[in-house]
Amino acid sequence: MGLNARGLGGAAVAGAGLAAGAVWLWRNQGAVATGRPVNEWTFTHMSALMPTDTVPRSPRPRPFVRRVRTLECSYEFDGRRTLEDLHRRTHTTGFAVVHRGVLVHESYPGRFASPGARFQLFSLTKSVTSMLVGIALEEGALSLDDQVVSHLPELAGSAYDGATVGHLLDMCSGAGGVEDYTDPDAPIGRFERAVTGGGSILDVLRSLPRAAEPGTAFNYSTLDTQVLGQVLEAATGTPLARYAARRLWDPVGAESDAYYFLTRGRPRTALGGGSFNATVRDLARLGVLMAHGGVWDGRQVVPAAWAERSRGAGLPHLEVGALGCDLPAHYGYANQWWTLGGEHRAFTGLGIHGQFLWVDPVADVVVVKTSAWPTADDPERDAETVAALTALTARLAQDG
Repeated sequence: MGLNARGLGGAAVAGAGLAAGAVWLWRNQGAVATGRPVNEWTFTHMSALMPTDTVPRSPRPRPFVRRVRTLECSYEFDGRRTLEDLHRRTHTTGFAVVHRGVLVHESYPGRFASPGARFQLFSLTKSVTSMLVGIALEEGALSLDDQVVSHLPELAGSAYDGATVGHLLDMCSGAGGVEDYTDPDAPIGRFERAVTGGGSILDVLRSLPRAAEPGTAFNYSTLDTQVLGQVLEAATGTPLARYAARRLWDPVGAESDAYYFLTRGRPRTALGGGSFNATVRDLARLGVLMAHGGVWDGRQVVPAAWAERSRGAGLPHLEVGALGCDLPAHYGYANQWWTLGGEHRAFTGLGIHGQFLWVDPVADVVVVKTSAWPTADDPERDAETVAALTALTARLAQDG
């Protein structure tokens, strides 16, 4: 009987240990899922971890014309480097280059990457949301001057009361604070816990302090784009996934289903600022669409003026180098895109952990780079990627 008691006691201790481990894993799931090397799997398998809403592939898929070749290109970054160096040093998982509408290069260095893999794009989702907003504006469902609370009355009395759709697009709502992924008490940390832990994202949005008057200061905020996505759904009466399917995925002839992952808590909610997952090739289609002024196969899908505004809004506080000392000086911001200035006025969608949708309309070059950086933000890896993609674009433009 004593042995049985000890055995039962050991089982109880083991059970308590397992329970404690499960609690720890639940509370720290974000850190585990986004750290290397686990993140190479996570970033291609979000549909196994979270509820999703599918963006069906086009019933009329139109594959890219392909003339795939090896790209001979080097760039300067602490010495002369090659694209192979870039992929190794910045943990590239997927990489595609489209020049003049033709797919000229495609590779998948990631362990779980492939042409059919859907990659978690994080904040690159914001640029997709912007394209959808531009379409909704053209259709008359929205206006840049619309008050946020006119579409989301549940935010009346919050820091978003007084902000407009235009303020959200330019990250100038005045709500919230610095987006710091290392601070668990920062708004983005509380938002992520609500998304993955079944909490209320509305409570997080309503709790944000007023940091500045709307329209007066740039403050990069995923929560601003979350609000923007919810405004878009309210104005169109359509979930993001369905609107994206009808207005983007079908018109560009997407070859594969995409999806948004949703909050665990109800009502299930797509993240307009960070939950879009798509293949590298289909993401490249969106880049080509923007490089060509919103036109795909002769059809105006995104308004031309919207595509042009995404290259720079002409607002001094959003110009390249004017975003503040906490952000790289090589970026400006407009329409939920990061602008690069210069003669070509190229621009890029960005997501944490190294997601890029690089668009140079003058060179007619689009580059998709998905990555699995070990940290959310990495200024050195970002700077190296910008150096490499700038050199690659210049080389393709020179080749003609």
